[in-house]
Amino acid sequence: MERLTIPAKGKINLTIDVLFKRPDGYHEVEMIMQTISLKDQISLKLIPRPVIELTSNSHEIPLDQNNLAFKAAKLMMEKYQLDAGIAIDIDKKIPVGAGLAGGSANAAAVIVGINEMFQLNKSQEELMALGKEIGADVPFCIVGKTALARGIGEKILPLKPLSGFGLLLVKPPYFVSTKEVYSRLNVKTIKKRPDTSAMIEYIEMEDIEKIASGLCNVLEEVTFKLYPELELIKEHLISHGALGSLMSGSGPTIFGIFENVRQAKIAAERINLPGNKIYVSQMG
Repeated sequence: MERLTIPAKGKINLTIDVLFKRPDGYHEVEMIMQTISLKDQISLKLIPRPVIELTSNSHEIPLDQNNLAFKAAKLMMEKYQLDAGIAIDIDKKIPVGAGLAGGSANAAAVIVGINEMFQLNKSQEELMALGKEIGADVPFCIVGKTALARGIGEKILPLKPLSGFGLLLVKPPYFVSTKEVYSRLNVKTIKKRPDTSAMIEYIEMEDIEKIASGLCNVLEEVTFKLYPELELIKEHLISHGALGSLMSGSGPTIFGIFENVRQAKIAAERINLPGNKIYVSQMG
């Protein structure tokens, strides 16, 4: 196979709990992750020379070894001693530095795509282990849909997949450093934690109102102190019909959940949040 195009879906977090800081410096987390329809498109093409060529419609991402998709291709080429090179084109739709795992989704698509193109026939578990070397969100992006993530985010337990529920995403015009947020987090003083087991039950029942009421991200405490306007965005989404609202990842994107995409679109037309980018999406 000489060419392949793969969707690279973004993600939101329905819950994030940080349990403790590990001896290796990482934090032990427990979170429920959900893929969304907002996605990049990854096009792969074989080239005869053993090099990696990276192009994109976005000027906001690096086109060298600092890009996670490039790192994924390099890892696959070295690990499996591939005898050809690969040209990667990233058609970027997921906003950069948004807490939506755009870079991780791109890396996951490259890993899955190279496995298919070169007919490596590697198991999903092996691909996930490779993904973990690139970043903590990559294993989830390989599995996708709805899942519980533990460890540093690499231990994935698939849950009943949610789909079709509407989402309205608000992306402020700045980047939040995940490293800084975690460095400022004091695990012992977290005021409100998610009820993860209850959320899993709500997902099993596909009860969107209960899912919306159970949204919880312990990182909000830190990020909202740095950027107080994010809390106002949450309130704005609720006042315009969202069943619930939450920050995704360490931010800055705030999302609202709606019964369906139509309601999310109606809210998108009515909200007034100048300076922010607005995206209508859905779970799945």
